[in-house]
Amino acid sequence: MTQMFFNLFRPKQSNLKDEVLSGFTVALALVPEAVAFSFIAQVSPLVGLYTAFIIALITSIIGGRPGMISGATGAVAVVVTALVVTHGVEYLFAAVVLMGLIQVLVGILRLGKLIRLVPHPVMFGFVNGLAFIIFTSQFDHFKVETSPGIKEWISGPPMYIMIGLVVLTMIIIKFLPKLTKAIPSALAAILVVTGIVIFGGVDTRSVGDMASISGGLPEFHIPLVELSWETFMIILPYSAIMAGVGLIESLLTLSIVDEITETRGNGNKECIAQGVANVTTGFFGGMGGCAMLGQSLINVNAGGRNRISGIVAAIGLLTFILFFSSYIEMVPMAALIGLMFMVAIGTFEWASLKVFGKVPTSDALLMVIVTLVTVFLHNLALAVLVGVVIAALIFAWENSKMIRARKRIDDNGVKHYDIYGPLFFASAKTFGEKFDPTNDPDEIIIDFAESRIVDHSGIDAVHKVSERYTKAGKTVYIRHLSTSSKSLLEKAEKIISINYADDDPSYKIVMD
Repeated sequence: MTQMFFNLFRPKQSNLKDEVLSGFTVALALVPEAVAFSFIAQVSPLVGLYTAFIIALITSIIGGRPGMISGATGAVAVVVTALVVTHGVEYLFAAVVLMGLIQVLVGILRLGKLIRLVPHPVMFGFVNGLAFIIFTSQFDHFKVETSPGIKEWISGPPMYIMIGLVVLTMIIIKFLPKLTKAIPSALAAILVVTGIVIFGGVDTRSVGDMASISGGLPEFHIPLVELSWETFMIILPYSAIMAGVGLIESLLTLSIVDEITETRGNGNKECIAQGVANVTTGFFGGMGGCAMLGQSLINVNAGGRNRISGIVAAIGLLTFILFFSSYIEMVPMAALIGLMFMVAIGTFEWASLKVFGKVPTSDALLMVIVTLVTVFLHNLALAVLVGVVIAALIFAWENSKMIRARKRIDDNGVKHYDIYGPLFFASAKTFGEKFDPTNDPDEIIIDFAESRIVDHSGIDAVHKVSERYTKAGKTVYIRHLSTSSKSLLEKAEKIISINYADDDPSYKIVMD
């Protein structure tokens, strides 16, 4: 136990100072995000802040990706709005608990590896779309509510002051690392701009203008809902969607942080950690959340590489709520807006703009589609799912054109069809067109040494070819089926008729 505790808090890739300062920077950035997402979900700002604290703390301790930051997110908040409006906040808490249980189950079943199915163009599209959302979402802070539900852009000196402070923040973040790396540039920028505003008496919007962040410790709270099948069916759709959105965003963020840090996280462990965190936050009045790419990049870029930075961020956030809310509320929004602008710029994959004309057109188009879905629908999970489906269809189409047959007649007058390429639903029709039952000899052999039967459509295609030759009074023999292909045919033997060659050897494809 002592060794495990020591390993948890011992930085391996960076020093303690970097871990603590990056965690403190993330804590500051979490405040306006959590408050904003609370407004989206139609709940109290403290609900979002407690969510950010609990999820960040638990995932930092037991998660599968040290250095990654989790908390309340807009992707989850958008899903629950209808549930809160229709049934109330207690149903939200129950849905978050069920969401967490689903995520734990995904981790236990080791389904985190399914993230490998996400192609690189989809990753590019996801990241670029998210960068655009992070960037444009900051514009709301340049507006004020003139009447209930109506916001207008600020103008005149207040706008000029805010823009100037945003630009100053961005300049410090960009150029300070060239002078010194003793303190994270993001934290330095926030402190400098805050000092200018406070000591210079500059009148500009602050965190306190959004909402008060003062509060006590989160309290254990069992959701006040009726334990019935009807309640379960009400929250299940929301829980399933939240679980899917949360895991997709978390696992994609994990992959991106893996690339940046050149290390490898554990997807299944992260799924379990996200689930445990959401179950816990559901019982403490939280709104649910997942990994946050923006805050994770802030942490990594500031030097956070290990669990301690995330723990400091979580504890720092709770400390703000309990003891320093009045001071944090004085932080100008311009400093945090400038920080998020730089995060958006750093998140965008600028290299993706260079791939046009250098990669297949289908890949470039796929990246654009995922980006557009992310930007216009603000649904990250849907964007990724759309991308994966399109990529799968493109893959199927390309492979359907690869099925071909080399034909030859041996010394015994038997015609051989040597098949190349996978036989599945997209290539089944082309496969059938390769044969000529009318003009072929009495016996033919279809050789699958260089092919593989993948699905039921492939089985049916072989069966139909065999039937055509049988009606013509001729016999078809199958040779060199892989183990998996033969297994498919044997399971379907009651509905198909296939002859195997007597001399067919035991044969396996390496991928089995």
